[in-house]
Amino acid sequence: MLNIFVNDIWVRLLRPTVTVREEEFNGIIIGGQDTITRANLLNHVLLKFPGEQEIEELFKQLDTLLPKSLLSVTVIAKDYEELKRQIKSRFKIIKAAGGVVRKGKKILMIYRLGKWDLPKGKIEKGEIPVEAAVREVSEECGIAVQEKKKICNTWHTYTMKKNRIMKKTSWYCLNLLDESNMAPQVEENIERVQWMGPKEVFHALDNSYESIRFVLDVHFKKRNLKWDVE
Repeated sequence: MLNIFVNDIWVRLLRPTVTVREEEFNGIIIGGQDTITRANLLNHVLLKFPGEQEIEELFKQLDTLLPKSLLSVTVIAKDYEELKRQIKSRFKIIKAAGGVVRKGKKILMIYRLGKWDLPKGKIEKGEIPVEAAVREVSEECGIAVQEKKKICNTWHTYTMKKNRIMKKTSWYCLNLLDESNMAPQVEENIERVQWMGPKEVFHALDNSYESIRFVLDVHFKKRNLKWDVE
């Protein structure tokens, strides 16, 4: 499964063998039969077996300012690998890595550019993703960590200097080793580094990104944990 976030809207690409419950979607668009328009991109949408032009139209619509009523698009591919290649070909690919650091029930969050986020950054030449995750979290938060387990990958798109970028971020669960020098890396526009309990994280996600919510949801599910916000 490929999880892409376009203008903070979750687009997930599934193989044709994956079964979904169609009743969970607010609208269904059939490739070769239906036209993709702004009017039928509402709430949770299922797009089945799209062709190349339909994918182009979908991303054209997602690149514009859509109403906030569009929450997610699930795409079932007829040819998963070819559709993945087609989507990626529209962008310059950049690779990054980041992590979820826990201290008991608390999670380390950073406040950057007006949003709550998880520490992450670009992978440097010669690094493997997990090495980059450990380095970036250590640099951005002033703490020492070590790898524990892989969580997931996310992709998100943006435009920089007229270039269309798709960033792949590899996410890891990291063990805390030392926080005695914890401090925000101000040169990376980080204003605060803060330990948050589940209730604080839950509310911080109201001022965050859908990709960060997704990463934390996957992290909690893999650890068989629940959002304890009582």
